[in-house]
Amino acid sequence: MNTAWARFLGALAALAAAALAAWLAVGAEWALALAVAGLLLMVLHHVRNLAAFLHWLEVPRRETMPIGSGAWETALAELHRHFKSRDESEHEVAVALARFRAAGQALPDGVVILNRERQIEWANPTAERHLDIDTRNDAGQAITNLVRNPDFLAYLGSGAYGEPLVLRRARGEASVLTLRVIDFGDDQKLLLTRDITLEEKLDTMRRDFVANVSHELKTPVTVLSGFVETLSDEAMVLSAEQKRKFLGLMSEQARRMQRLIEDLLTLSTLESSNAPPDDQAIDVRPLVEKLGEEARLLSGGRHKVQVSVETDARLTGSMREVSSALSNLVSNAVRYTPDGGAIQIGWRLRDGQGVFSVEDSGIGIEGRHIARLTERFYRVDNSRSRESGGTGLGLAIVKHVLTRHQASLEIRSEFGRGSTFSAVFPARRVEVIDAARAA
Repeated sequence: MNTAWARFLGALAALAAAALAAWLAVGAEWALALAVAGLLLMVLHHVRNLAAFLHWLEVPRRETMPIGSGAWETALAELHRHFKSRDESEHEVAVALARFRAAGQALPDGVVILNRERQIEWANPTAERHLDIDTRNDAGQAITNLVRNPDFLAYLGSGAYGEPLVLRRARGEASVLTLRVIDFGDDQKLLLTRDITLEEKLDTMRRDFVANVSHELKTPVTVLSGFVETLSDEAMVLSAEQKRKFLGLMSEQARRMQRLIEDLLTLSTLESSNAPPDDQAIDVRPLVEKLGEEARLLSGGRHKVQVSVETDARLTGSMREVSSALSNLVSNAVRYTPDGGAIQIGWRLRDGQGVFSVEDSGIGIEGRHIARLTERFYRVDNSRSRESGGTGLGLAIVKHVLTRHQASLEIRSEFGRGSTFSAVFPARRVEVIDAARAA
C-alpha cells in the first residue's frame, strides 16, 4: 500500500511539475488548463479502475480479479496476495476437516456430535448403525426423539457421565452397546458408542465353561472323597469284595477326571494356535484300519464294525491331531450305538476332497441339537453321556482340529435310525497316489 501511495503522489508531483513548466513557458492560463486536463485524466483513470473493481466485487474470485494500472496495480496486487493467502488457509482447513471426517468415518466406535439442544450435528457410519439413525435425514433432530430407550434418556438427562451406559437392544439381531457422553466446546457433547456383543458372548462362554468344568468334576470328586472317608473309618468293617468294589469305583472316577483333564489340555493346546505345528504326509489307509481295530476293542463284540477304504490318498497335516479327531468320532459311534448295531468306518474321495466318515445305526440325534453338538460340554442326553464315559469335549476337539486343517465336519442324523459324522478335508491337503483307481 505504501507503493500505491508513492505512485499516486508521484503522479501528482509530475502533474505539478508539468503545470509549473507550462506557466513559465506560456503563461498562467495555459498552465491552469494543463493542470485541469491532467487532473481530469487522473480522475478518469481512477474511475475506470474503480468501475472494474466494483464490477469484480459482484462476484469476487481471485481468478477474475482485474489487474489495474498505476496505483491501482499495486493495490490490486496486494489484494490478490491477500485472497491467495486466504484461499490457501481455507484449503488447509478443508484438508484438515476432510482428514478428521475420514478418521471419524473409519473409527470402529460410533461418534455423534450434539449441540447444546442435543441435536445431531454429525455422526459417523458406525454410530448410525448402532443407533439406527441417518445423518442425511436426521441432522438437526434431537437425539432424544430418535433413541427412545428410557435408560438412555435418563442417562443423557442425568449429567453424570462418569460411567458408560450399557444398552441392550433387541431390534433385529440382539446386540449390547456401551454409550458414553463427553462434554466439550460451547456446551456441545460427544456421544460415543461401542458394540460389546462379542465381549458379552465371550464372558458368558467363560462363565459357562467354568460352571461346566466345576459340575463335571463335582461328581467324581464327591464319589472319591466319600469312598476315601469310608475306607478310612476304622470302625467300619468291610469285606474284601466290598473293598475291591469301592476301589474299582474310585479308579473309574479317577480315570474319568483324568480323561476330562486331558481333553481340557488338548482343547487349550488347539486354541492356542491357528495351524498345526507338525504338518506331514499321513497314510490314511493304515490309520483307518487301526481305528477299526480300536472300535472293535472298545465295542467288545457288541457291534458289527466294518471298514471301507476306497482310496490310498494321503493327507497333509498333524498325525497326532488328525488321529485324535478321527478317534473321537469312532469312539462316539461305539458309545451311542446300542448292542447289536452296526458301525461303518470309511475313507474316500469326493470331488478331490478327502472324506473320513463314521456311520452308525445308533439312537440318532434330533435336528434341533445338531447345530450345537460341537459346543463344549453340550450333551443331548446328560445321563447317557456320562454313563458312556464321555467328557462332553470330544466333538469340540474334533471341530478345532478340523478347523486348523481347513476341514469341516458334516453331520447327518435321523432320530432313532442312526447318524453319519464326516470329516471333509480340502483338496489342497489331499495327495492322490492311486490316480487310476480314484478316476
